[in-house]
Amino acid sequence: MPEKNSRLVYSTDGGRVRDTSTPASKRSATPSGPRSATPPDDGFVRIRREKSGRGGKTVTTVTGLPGAEAALDEMLKMLKQLCGAGGTREGRTLEIQGDHRPRVQAKLEALGHRVKLAGG
Repeated sequence: MPEKNSRLVYSTDGGRVRDTSTPASKRSATPSGPRSATPPDDGFVRIRREKSGRGGKTVTTVTGLPGAEAALDEMLKMLKQLCGAGGTREGRTLEIQGDHRPRVQAKLEALGHRVKLAGG
């Protein structure tokens, strides 16, 4: 029988080793990992400049655009051509390589969208 002060270091059973220090009633059923922040749905299109998690590369992100998936793809293609840069779509977020906030803001306002510059 194992001692109270010992802990399992290696197991050959192939499963997860449970934490015996916390009673089963106190363990949470859902993981407490980071949650992705969803942009507010208030009718504004937000344009941000981001560098975190991209190896120091600057990316302009556009969130809050209305429309279907095909409309977002067309918007992304138009903005990439306007900026002369590459880009991609991650869900409903458009990402354009480089800092192109003024150009993107002017184009989206010309198309009739309410635009906010967010972040730094």
